[in-house]
Amino acid sequence: MLHKIKPFLWFDNQAEEAAKYYCSIFKNSRMLDVARYPEGSPAPAGSVMIAGFELEGIQFVALNAGPQFKFTEAISFVVSTESQEETDYYWNKLTADGGQESACGWLKDKFGLSWQITPKRLIDLLSNQDKATATRVMAAMLTMHKIDIAAIERAAKG
Repeated sequence: MLHKIKPFLWFDNQAEEAAKYYCSIFKNSRMLDVARYPEGSPAPAGSVMIAGFELEGIQFVALNAGPQFKFTEAISFVVSTESQEETDYYWNKLTADGGQESACGWLKDKFGLSWQITPKRLIDLLSNQDKATATRVMAAMLTMHKIDIAAIERAAKG
C-alpha cells in the first residue's frame, strides 16, 4: 500500500542504523528498503542514502544527508501505552545508549529524535470532567520525567 504521507527523518549518516534500531524496539515493525547513493552523488557511491522502515503500520523514510540539520523537540512521536510495564519498556529502550530523559513523558533517543511515552490513562485523567481531578493530575505529571501511572492515579484521587 502506498502511504501518501510518511515522516521523513534527516540523519547525518545513521539512517540505516536508526531504522534497524527502531525496528528492534517496536514489535510490529519491519525494514522496507535501502537505497544507495549512485556515482556522482554528494555522498560516496554505494553508501546508504535512504532507509525505509515501518513501525506499527506507519512508514518512515530515513535519509543520510549530512550534519546540516538536527532534530528538535518541535517534532516528536507519541507512543501510547496501556500499562506501566509498557511505558517502562519504551522509556528504557528509547533512553538507552545515550538517550536523554526530559519532562512530562518526553525523551530524546540516542539519535536526538524526540518521543513522548504517554500512558492512555494519563490522557483519560487529564480529560476528566472534574476540573480539580485534572488539575491534580497535571500538577503530578509536571514533576515527572517518565510517567508513573500509580502516582497519577493517587493524584487523581486527591
